[in-house]
Amino acid sequence: MNSLLLNTAAEQMANVSATGLAEYAWLMVVIPLLVSGFLLVCGRATDKWGHWLAVAASWSSFLLGFIIFCQMIGQAPAERSILAPVFTWFKAGSGNEAVELSWNLLLDPLSMTFVLLVTFVGSLIHVYSVAYMEHDPDRRRFFAYLNFFVASMPTPMASDSYVALFFGWEGVGLASYLLIGFWNHELPNAVAAKKAFVMNRVGDLGLLLAMMSMYAEFNSMKFVDVLGASRSGDMTGGWATAIGLFLLLAACGKSAQFPLQAWLGDAMAGPTPVSALIHAATMVTAGVYLIVRSGDIFVASPTAQLCVAIVGAITLLFGAIVGCAKDDMKKVLAASTMSQIGYMMLGAGLGPIGWTLAIFHLFVHGFFKAQLFLGAGSVMHAMNEQVDMRRFGALRGVMKVSWICFGIAWLAILGIPPFSGFFSKEPIIAAAFNEIAFGTTGAWIFGLVAMVGAGITSFYMSRLFFMIFHGEKRWTTEFDGGSEVHPHEPSWLMNGPILVLSVFSLGMGMVLGFTDKFNDWLEPVTGTQGAMMASHHPIISHNLISIITLVLVLCGLALAFIMYVRRPVPKVAPASNALVEAARVDLHQDTINESVAMLPAQLLTVGVGGADRGLIDGIVRGIAWCAQALGRALSHVQNGYIRAYASYILGGVLLALVLVVGSQLV
Repeated sequence: MNSLLLNTAAEQMANVSATGLAEYAWLMVVIPLLVSGFLLVCGRATDKWGHWLAVAASWSSFLLGFIIFCQMIGQAPAERSILAPVFTWFKAGSGNEAVELSWNLLLDPLSMTFVLLVTFVGSLIHVYSVAYMEHDPDRRRFFAYLNFFVASMPTPMASDSYVALFFGWEGVGLASYLLIGFWNHELPNAVAAKKAFVMNRVGDLGLLLAMMSMYAEFNSMKFVDVLGASRSGDMTGGWATAIGLFLLLAACGKSAQFPLQAWLGDAMAGPTPVSALIHAATMVTAGVYLIVRSGDIFVASPTAQLCVAIVGAITLLFGAIVGCAKDDMKKVLAASTMSQIGYMMLGAGLGPIGWTLAIFHLFVHGFFKAQLFLGAGSVMHAMNEQVDMRRFGALRGVMKVSWICFGIAWLAILGIPPFSGFFSKEPIIAAAFNEIAFGTTGAWIFGLVAMVGAGITSFYMSRLFFMIFHGEKRWTTEFDGGSEVHPHEPSWLMNGPILVLSVFSLGMGMVLGFTDKFNDWLEPVTGTQGAMMASHHPIISHNLISIITLVLVLCGLALAFIMYVRRPVPKVAPASNALVEAARVDLHQDTINESVAMLPAQLLTVGVGGADRGLIDGIVRGIAWCAQALGRALSHVQNGYIRAYASYILGGVLLALVLVVGSQLV
């Protein structure tokens, strides 16, 4: 049933040549890329106005993408897959042996969803950053990196092949490295950037292996060829499983999913706008895009599909547990991002029934998570860049706008109706209880994990909200050995983007969820998800799932209210049980990674270094010593006396005679 519905949708979708402004879609990448290079080359000369040029470049990309989107809306669903050629690198061979490397933009409902999200949220973050980075002497360089990121991000999303996707994938990795380590004069920031870069390269190895496997089997790495082979049954189960697992490894690295999630919390070392840009709406969701775009491969391999769901389920619980114990505001939000992307991965792992749901949650999550990060930046701005929630409290009285906006995003991520998160997360939980993907046993396991995760999410996000804005004042004073804080609302240049995001966090879910417009928009790419849901029913009633989930959410909220509003909050984290202590150190993920991955490599390095110094260098030094010793010995022979040389000759003759006579006797 799943394959039939998927095939029907795919067959209806055919690439059409770009017309109108779609022919110039490449400008969405080129404009911010050129501005980025311009700001870096011109240097300090652009300090006074370079940031506004970067803002204009980002909004230009969004405007162009929005016009192309409107053009696509006016076309029939079957014609909403536009191929816009950019350039051909080279062609070689002919027939089945032909090799062509080209870059074409694939503008379809899935790619345009990401393009609009990235450019719109990225542009709002650009505006916010103008005020947030006002006093930074390197603001111009910061905006150059932001533009580079905005240029890099649409590239993998709108590519028509895995090769072009890989180049954009690496560009995003480089941009994230530059932004996370922007304040690299501080050692922790430099270490965090390097950690993110290295762990992402581990995931990139998976993408490279997947591409190699595709070319070995299909002599192509274009979506139309690889996915077409999967859809038609030409891809064997073994190849599908191998390629699927390699793609999953790539997704885990980029989207901070288990077991490659350790870099995400440390990446909060970058400026807060970077956290919003990278970890809320764009970079970390690229893995979800990769899985959904390659969905046909996972349909051909139930094993790989099951692994995706398992990774998502583990990560959503992992992030939620870690978020419950963190006192660093930004690290709580980082754990939340990890957990919410776990929901998306779980949805993607459910197969065609969950692809649309995963992308829908990704889309609305981008708005309220960016809003939460920018709201956290406003709090930091008001509290002398502090991030410890134990030194906040009662900020609603002096930051009413921030309190209201943050509260909207908080209710959205909790999944309280009618906020957006309810319409995106609750359907994933209901789909997890559907036996269409993994049978009755799998439905119970994944459904309960998703449901429990919603309750835990409610607790730690309510804990975050209450510790910041409610309860008693715990502000830092001069008596605490720090600088006294005087919290206040930020400028409207910072509050403006947050207010815009609030509108989307409040109403986007209702508009798209009630009307099924989002499902209809993605249907040509992801299949007839509604028909699949209608053909199979959850193992328990959908209404009952919604009620139980909402009860768990309200229980988590109430528990957080009792613990962090009704009771006093200590200014220093008290000792707690083993689970809480483990969660405070990310469930020992760094220790495990260091033991499993780093320690063997370090021991190997020490061993190789010791072998190099002791064996290789020893052999070289031994040869040199022997040569020197031989030279010294021969130097005594070369004394310049004729009688000595005559004796050497005589001795040689006698030795020769002895050898000859001896050989005759034998």
